[in-house]
Amino acid sequence: MVEAFAVASGKGGTGKTTTTLALGMALAERHDVTVVDADTGMANLLFHAGLADAPVTLQDLLVPDRTGPGGVAVDVADATYERHGMSVVPCGTSLAAFERSEPERLREVVAELAAEADVLLLDSPATLASKSAVLPVVLADRTVVVTQPTIPALSDALKVQEYAASYGTGVAGVLFNRVRGDLGAVGDQAERYFEGPTLGAVPDSDAARAARDAGEPLLAHAPRSDAARAFRAAADGIDLRPRAAGDVADRFRSAVVPDRP
Repeated sequence: MVEAFAVASGKGGTGKTTTTLALGMALAERHDVTVVDADTGMANLLFHAGLADAPVTLQDLLVPDRTGPGGVAVDVADATYERHGMSVVPCGTSLAAFERSEPERLREVVAELAAEADVLLLDSPATLASKSAVLPVVLADRTVVVTQPTIPALSDALKVQEYAASYGTGVAGVLFNRVRGDLGAVGDQAERYFEGPTLGAVPDSDAARAARDAGEPLLAHAPRSDAARAFRAAADGIDLRPRAAGDVADRFRSAVVPDRP
């Protein structure tokens, strides 16, 4: 039984990758969790997870011949690393490999990972401007929308919800990150316009910045920080709705990649 979530935002700089790893670690206390860096164009999860030197990554699985270093054939297990109580599939940052990659191959990779996990978290691109950018949202059962508490950011986040709905992907909730003070009227608007609940408001944190600099997830670097506690509370607010792994994998494999986002 598994459920796949896209962790998505309507713009960059919301702390989406920090959020993906934090929710992953929190959920991994009770479930088998696999985190995938599906932001193939601007991959950076490997730097947050201490995997900057990973020899095989998702990029190697998305090229037509599935070859890693030295031209050796690789599979999903080769690109999966056990870190911080969960499985992590980082993506490389090679521009040449990105240009050779075929985004629709992500369907098969995610389908294989579904067999081994209770929860799949897809760290998604912060744009809806290309096939590779929209595919994680198309594949996911539901989306966790990450945003900051400003009206422009809220507007961009609503675009993510609208796009997800057009492909039958639900909203698991909205998570405000890098919050200074309280949510104020923005929180009220979120309750009014988003389908899912407000999962939480994570305070802006020096600890999160220090974790990124250290190459560690926040919950490993500063587990008792206010931000870490807020992420754990947000994870507790996600009501899992798992389905049979085989059915989910079949859906991934047959998902239609949109010609135009």
